[in-house]
Amino acid sequence: MIRSIHPGSQFFRRRLLSLVPLVPIVAVAAACGGETPAAEAPPHRNQPLTNALKDAVKPAAAEGDAGAGSRPYSGHGASSVPKEVIAKFAPPPLPEDLSRTFQSMLDVRAPSAGRLSPNGKTLFMTWNVTGTSQIWRVDGAQHFPVQMTGGEDQTTLADVAPDGSFLVLQRDRKGEENPGIYLQDPKGGKLTVVAHKPGVQSTFQFLSDDGKYIYYRSNDVKPGSYILYRYDRAKNTREVVFDQEGIWGIADYRPAAPNSPELKLLLQKEVGGDMNEYYEWDTSKKTLTPLFGQGEKEDYEAQYGAKDGEILAQTSHLSEFKRLYRWDLAQKKFTPIVAEIPHEIFKFQVDHSRTRIAYAINDQGYTRLKIIDARTYKDITPPAIAKLTGDHVTFGSMTRDGRYLSVTVDSGKAPPTSYIYDWKTGSLTAWHTPSSPEVDGATFAPAKLESYPARDGTAIPMFVRRPEPSRCAAHPCPVLVMFHGGPEGQAPPGFSPVKQAFVDAGFILVEPNVRGSSGYGKTWLHADDGPKRLNIITDIEDVSKYIRANWGEGGKAPKIGVWGGSYGGYSTLIAMTMFAGAYDAGSSNVGISNLMTFLQNTAPYRRILRISEYGDPERDKDALIKLSPSTHIDKLSAPLQIIQGASDPRVPVGESLQMYDLLQKKNVPSQLIIFADEGHGAQKRDNRVLQFGHVLRFFKENLLGTNK
Repeated sequence: MIRSIHPGSQFFRRRLLSLVPLVPIVAVAAACGGETPAAEAPPHRNQPLTNALKDAVKPAAAEGDAGAGSRPYSGHGASSVPKEVIAKFAPPPLPEDLSRTFQSMLDVRAPSAGRLSPNGKTLFMTWNVTGTSQIWRVDGAQHFPVQMTGGEDQTTLADVAPDGSFLVLQRDRKGEENPGIYLQDPKGGKLTVVAHKPGVQSTFQFLSDDGKYIYYRSNDVKPGSYILYRYDRAKNTREVVFDQEGIWGIADYRPAAPNSPELKLLLQKEVGGDMNEYYEWDTSKKTLTPLFGQGEKEDYEAQYGAKDGEILAQTSHLSEFKRLYRWDLAQKKFTPIVAEIPHEIFKFQVDHSRTRIAYAINDQGYTRLKIIDARTYKDITPPAIAKLTGDHVTFGSMTRDGRYLSVTVDSGKAPPTSYIYDWKTGSLTAWHTPSSPEVDGATFAPAKLESYPARDGTAIPMFVRRPEPSRCAAHPCPVLVMFHGGPEGQAPPGFSPVKQAFVDAGFILVEPNVRGSSGYGKTWLHADDGPKRLNIITDIEDVSKYIRANWGEGGKAPKIGVWGGSYGGYSTLIAMTMFAGAYDAGSSNVGISNLMTFLQNTAPYRRILRISEYGDPERDKDALIKLSPSTHIDKLSAPLQIIQGASDPRVPVGESLQMYDLLQKKNVPSQLIIFADEGHGAQKRDNRVLQFGHVLRFFKENLLGTNK
């Protein structure tokens, strides 16, 4: 069991950025991720406007202002836009060859690492083989998987009961990011709802050791604040555990005293992007004790350690890179428990029995796994795990007794393979086999780590995938620059059939990790906070300058396209407007067109966290206007494609509609596609085929002059 990284935590969102395809083009934008309003405040309802935001959403904008164009909008979600508008921009059919290409590539896949039953005999996992993520069961290593859930709604596994008698699931609808909590018998059957209300986000936190109680958080009272609840399975009732206003989650728990049914909860309060504070809440005494992070605006992830009075924390507060520390509750002091290295420790986990600590190192985008003793902190990584190699070797879940650990390996040449390590026998067993029908992953172009110089001389890392010279779509070989989401994300290497489809089409694929990306230390991460983004936004243009100057043939520079999702979509819009001429065509997926209107209309929860990243609408208004793509619309002349999900709670559909209006006024060749049944990027298989297919079609037409 992974004990305490709750689904709303900074770690959960940030790591999705690195390892899960976004929209799913780049990476799910954690920092662009968040919850939507509660039932009392439907998705189209806004908070009161500040004076600065009122100016920004006026129907007509002054010259050079970041106005909303001719379509001022309000709120987010499908209800914020007339149905006829959504229908007008429905995705058109794809040419058959493009559809076939991505249908084939999406057949190359692997299920999640999953969670083992307590007895180690059954693996439960999430898999999207039906076109939508659902729960599957494997009754033994390499046994045929059995589907447990179905339908059109994304469903994920949250936990397995301590005695294996039930599963805890999370389910969302139409990408609204308002998940509910359900229970299911491990043999299958109907789901039993614990909490799921329209417009409300309820996210699982943990199961009590006896399985009687489910702890979860919900914004059912106030959209931007989370109450912690305890649900009694037997009585089908819930009670409030903690209800102070704020973005709260439960990071871990322990008994308040030996043999006591009451608990002490390690609470995390998010106060900004990559900024959180930790407290201890005693459920019996009803006392809240501040621990660390208060007023620091620093990033922490923490769990209780194996020793009394000990908390383990991952942070970069005391060094440039994230490191593991021991916090002594009595002395209120941090002591490092692993050697300092020039790389990030981006996640860690203490098993439920508190005997071992697994942690993963982000080494320039590559992932390495280490395991140490929870009391001595000595390295105990088993040889069977130590010899695993690939672009990413990381850990998944642990059983409560600590006996079994799941390990995932992404070789970069095949879909990820998941193993179960048995600490008792020392065996490492693959429980399921990835699928690669009609595709030889060994022929895929590897992602090679390179760099380009920014104008101030800083080396910016980038991963490059190149086709064989004979397979370039033109000469010089055309280039697609893909920016990741976040901005606190990271473009990693690794196996990607979708990215390979663009390489197979004859494009060089480039993924920069511009300043503001995670994984390169806190100075790099915070280089773009607020108005500081003005100093480094030029990283977006500099990669195109480098490519034109160095990747040409016979004195001819290559054609360059730019694309990305979420913050990558924003980067694309900036590339095409502020840096007009740097790129020959762009495709923006769920991208921000106006930072002022975005901050007004995104989910209340997100507004709180995003202000710390982008800037305050009052204090930093001038910078936000300068950094808005809509401000620079008069510079744009190259073709631009915009893709959006109607239900998106992060980047409202209005951001795409207002940008499209401006493009129409400019008579810029453009296309707007809206998925009526998706949120922050397409998740359903058929929609993903349309999404990727139209991006490839667009670049073929506008960089090569053909759709073949």
